[in-house]
Amino acid sequence: MGALQPWHIVIVAVIFVLLFGAQKLPDAARGMGRSLRIFKSEVGELHDHDVHDVAGKALPLERTARQSTTTHDAQGQSATAARPDRTATPDESE
Repeated sequence: MGALQPWHIVIVAVIFVLLFGAQKLPDAARGMGRSLRIFKSEVGELHDHDVHDVAGKALPLERTARQSTTTHDAQGQSATAARPDRTATPDESE
């Protein structure tokens, strides 16, 4: 009873034709296809951007996953950048 049957799809298709009209459906499908193509290309570009470094060489995925923001000095001790105090208020020079 809970399974999607072919006649359910037919009923939904008939409702779409009645609501939107037979002339607008091809335009809507064409627009949807263009949107999906653009979305797919943008996702591919984001993936390529994440995998490649600035010089254009592919980085190994293990290396990109292991990189961290902590730097190490010559003795092997880790150093972090100083963060400004968020509770401090700016000087009132007005």
